[in-house]
Amino acid sequence: MKWLIGIVLVWATAFPLAAQEFGVRARILADEVRVSETAGGKGVDIQLALSQGVPFRVFTLDDPVRVVMDFQEVDWSGLESGQLESRDLVTQAQFGTYVPGWSRLVLKLANPVAVEAAALTVDQMTSEAVLSVALRETSAAQFASNAGAPRDPRWDLPEPESLTPNGERDPEAPMHIVLDAGHGGIDPGAEIGAVVEKELMLTFARELRDVLLRSGGFEVTLIRDGDNFVSLERRVALAHRAGADAFLSLHADILSQGLAHGATVYVLSEEASDVASAKLAERHDRADLLAGVDLTETDDSVTDILLDLARQETRPRTLLMAQELVDAMTQVGGPMNRRPMRKAGFSVLKSADIPSVLIELGFMSSPRDLTNLTDPEWRLGMAEAIRNGLVNWREEEAAIRPLVRQ
Repeated sequence: MKWLIGIVLVWATAFPLAAQEFGVRARILADEVRVSETAGGKGVDIQLALSQGVPFRVFTLDDPVRVVMDFQEVDWSGLESGQLESRDLVTQAQFGTYVPGWSRLVLKLANPVAVEAAALTVDQMTSEAVLSVALRETSAAQFASNAGAPRDPRWDLPEPESLTPNGERDPEAPMHIVLDAGHGGIDPGAEIGAVVEKELMLTFARELRDVLLRSGGFEVTLIRDGDNFVSLERRVALAHRAGADAFLSLHADILSQGLAHGATVYVLSEEASDVASAKLAERHDRADLLAGVDLTETDDSVTDILLDLARQETRPRTLLMAQELVDAMTQVGGPMNRRPMRKAGFSVLKSADIPSVLIELGFMSSPRDLTNLTDPEWRLGMAEAIRNGLVNWREEEAAIRPLVRQ
């Protein structure tokens, strides 16, 4: 894959004037995007028309097989995912912001392919550009041997944090809460009409932050404060880096099976409390494949024994926090799910030494929940309920701390 990175470097050198404008987003010229299969359906040629040239890279990822194209940076407005799909080879397309300053296009494939060619041409008169990518079928073994993202410090995840004791926390110090607005960037989460989970949860995270800060006694960090993708592993690492006292991941999903509705608080467990919870956790984790990372069997430390020891102390604190949140959210009228506290193996909750919960504020597949989720007054009530739950948790922990020491 080194030659693909080389294309970026050569192109940027060849067009120094255009390179000075890289801070300006290129626009996708949707009407000029072309995807055509070769004879016999053994390959596909893709042409992406852009308003200007930008640095790019192309690589493949395995399990499932897919092609990834990264750009600095593209506005995808006007493009429909179906324009990038083909009858036999490209089965799904997703695109959007990846990390600040970078955009990503992911093509899910029916069969393994090799990137036979990838080249960007720029019109010297108009500055418009066309990225041409030729994909040709290859063997599964050959695909697997070539798959993998190029190593680049601008993209690599932070190193795992060492598992060291945080020390005795000053009970008078502000509680540091890390709020994780689910999804973001290329990963929109659930969508119902014009309502998109990533946007809704970022709005709520900001509203909850304001409620906590106005109340006093809290410090708040947002995992993301914009429309950018953050991998599951990075969310956990950022919580560690912030020195979080608690980690709250915020979601509002869709469940196609059953008539799920009402708010739910999830805690980590390798064995899900029910089938729906297991499927929900699997869907959350599979979304991280957009980053080329599958965390279904990954923990946030090197030694499983140390993880188990740390979780023995953190687990009861997490359960207490979850129960206080459920109680406070119930008191404001919720509505809560009929089983408001559940367990599942969400990778984003795998921090060993930070009490962590995932809050499903409701299900966008429920008309009642969707009405509530899009109501600023209802969201304010839930934000205040979560604040109350955290205050009660802090008071409960202070009360039992002398008993724990004994």
